[in-house]
Amino acid sequence: MHRLSRRSVSTILRSTGSASRYGSAATAVPFSDSVVDGEAKFRWYSVLTTGREIPNETKQLNLKHTFFLGTRYESTAAESDSSSSPPSVGEKYEYQAEVSRLMDLIVNSLYSNKEVFLRELISNASDALDKLRFLSVTDSELLKDAADLDIRIQTDKDNGIITITDSGIGMTRQELIDCLGTIAQSGTAKFLKALKDSKDAGSDNNLIGQFGVGFYSAFLVADRVVVSTKSPRSDKQYVWEGEANASSYTIREDTDPENHIPRGTRLTLYLKRDDKGFAHPERIQKLVKNYSQFVSFPIYTWQEKGYTKEVEVDEDPAEAKKDEQDDTTEKKKTKTVVEKYWDWELSNETQPIWLRNPKEVSTEEYNEFYKKTFNEYLEPLASSHFTTEGEVEFRSILYVPAIAPTGKDDIVNPKTKNIRLYVKRVFISDDFDGELFPRYLSFVKGVVDSNDLPLNVSREILQESRIVRIMRKRLVRKAFDMILGISMSENREDYEKFWDNFGKHLKLGCIEDRENHKRIAPLLRFFSSQSEEEMISLDEYVENMKPEQKDIYYIASDSITSARNTPFLERLLEKDLEVLFLVDPIDEIAIQNLKSYKEKNFVDITKEDLDLGDKNEEKEKIMKQEFGQTCDWIKKRLGDKVASVQISNRLSSSPCVLVSGKFGWSANMERLMKSQTVGDMSSLEFMRGRRVFEINPEHEIIKNLTAACRSNQDDEDALRAVDLLYDAALVSSGYTPEDPAQLGGKIYEMMGMALSGRWSPPPEVQHPVSSQPDIPETLEAELVEPVQADGQK
Repeated sequence: MHRLSRRSVSTILRSTGSASRYGSAATAVPFSDSVVDGEAKFRWYSVLTTGREIPNETKQLNLKHTFFLGTRYESTAAESDSSSSPPSVGEKYEYQAEVSRLMDLIVNSLYSNKEVFLRELISNASDALDKLRFLSVTDSELLKDAADLDIRIQTDKDNGIITITDSGIGMTRQELIDCLGTIAQSGTAKFLKALKDSKDAGSDNNLIGQFGVGFYSAFLVADRVVVSTKSPRSDKQYVWEGEANASSYTIREDTDPENHIPRGTRLTLYLKRDDKGFAHPERIQKLVKNYSQFVSFPIYTWQEKGYTKEVEVDEDPAEAKKDEQDDTTEKKKTKTVVEKYWDWELSNETQPIWLRNPKEVSTEEYNEFYKKTFNEYLEPLASSHFTTEGEVEFRSILYVPAIAPTGKDDIVNPKTKNIRLYVKRVFISDDFDGELFPRYLSFVKGVVDSNDLPLNVSREILQESRIVRIMRKRLVRKAFDMILGISMSENREDYEKFWDNFGKHLKLGCIEDRENHKRIAPLLRFFSSQSEEEMISLDEYVENMKPEQKDIYYIASDSITSARNTPFLERLLEKDLEVLFLVDPIDEIAIQNLKSYKEKNFVDITKEDLDLGDKNEEKEKIMKQEFGQTCDWIKKRLGDKVASVQISNRLSSSPCVLVSGKFGWSANMERLMKSQTVGDMSSLEFMRGRRVFEINPEHEIIKNLTAACRSNQDDEDALRAVDLLYDAALVSSGYTPEDPAQLGGKIYEMMGMALSGRWSPPPEVQHPVSSQPDIPETLEAELVEPVQADGQK
């Protein structure tokens, strides 16, 4: 026989009469193990009965309240006793509200998820235990009936019944009428008000059931609810009974001593047909661990367990006889079997890690909590445990994951399950839409526990308030401090790993969160013309700037190769000016929203009016006079394709380049907008802006075209060369030609002209055909006399 430990405590007093309602059930009975000041303190032990008679020695025990001590038998279920005494008829009361409408509102509209009923009922039980603990400080008699303070949940999955029992303060008849008969009247709220008005207003308490509707969440899943309660201030136990969608309830005195409980409240929920799945022990335990894991009182659930033991097995007679002949020593065959039994199991942890002193928590404990809470297998890159005090008080632990989630893009999905919100250690929700964390920081994971967070009645939805805004601001600040710590780590690979996974999130923050630009900008990383293999920060760029350099130069492209070979870089590379390569589609928009960093403006080198700090007005004036006619001629030929033709200060080896307007799209942005699946270019045509055709007057092609302009502006070859020059500049500058086939035809034609006859053999001389055989021609030699340089022979 398997003996239970003394830890198997029970506060549910089950009689044979009440067991008939549960089918297979267990009976919990008290055992007086100590007597103090003439009063017995009871501990409860779970007992399983199989309908067999109770041993005589148990019957002979004279226990208080005529309770008996049952013996323990191994069994998978308990057989119920069909005999039960009829309940006494109670008085009928009407709810003090328009219940038919209010109850419908509570059940169908107030709560967004049915499973929160258990959280609400456990929270009410926790409040009852807290009240008892607080009041017992001045009145120790309140604890005399049972010293243990806990919550116990038992289920009957066959009949769809859930029983929740606490050993808290209980209720008197009048309190039943006041608290359960008047909807939305909260005994907790009254108790807190009394505390505030008393001298002990500064005492700590964690009562959370202040709305007065948490009890009615039971009707989310139950057709009928029975409440048995016993207050230590009353000698009588009362039963409240109500049904869903009913306009009345009954209260009666429980006169059956076998149904009495020492102190507290027992809720019996008779589940609806579609909700009987909640009565499975495993599901109840899962809900407890999810919502009420950190309630300050132990929560026990009734679970099926098993243990192994050796049992003898019958042998075959022939084999037994053979064994006797072979071996004189007697050996019995045994096998290992698993015996099933039911017992209480602790289902919650009473000390959450965020309430502990950070100095006392090791890194291993933080990592273990992270893996367990968020179902991760890798350790986080960083963590931050902090407490915020002042006008807003809350505790939090934040983590930066090691890798980004796979299978989805959290940037476009603001609702994540990464932040778990607790109010007074009771889990509220992890489904938020940017209330606590902005969308771009959705990768940060953690828990937040507040005692005074403004929630609505159902607790799942945060109400917009000043407190929420302050909490959000401080959480974001701590998250940035944590990321900054990674960037300043001696191991550079840690931040490279972070940037590979979450760099896009920070770039999105440049667009969405203007207030935190100063925190985001130092965390950004880009490739550059002087660092194509390793990303650099903006701080490193500013540190490497030339003394005369005033701006931070950048170019947006689709790849590092394309950015490196663009003609826009020619003069900047000659002057040894570093240029940032923005190769991610979001980079250009992020930089444009930053506008500046450390009083250095960001400048796109593909835009017009580029200032490299080396302007020479006299030289520019001479150039305009010399090539002004050429610019006008090219502009006349290109027409509306370009806004103007100018002398370039950014080219050294290329003949020309096509730059975008100062306030329009760059070539890279235009390409991205065209690639949008729902992009409407007709409505965004104005964003293309003006295009400026810049020419390099030192290039041979431009010099030849200048000569053609001065000699014959109507020369067809010269005009076709201008057209081809524009198309080539269009491609080299990153734009898409409007007619690629036409551009190809021009290139083929020019290639044909340039390559014509270059590698072809000289034409052969054709001779007339003769019928005579070929006779070698006799050549006569001419004698030439030598002549000296002065003409003498």
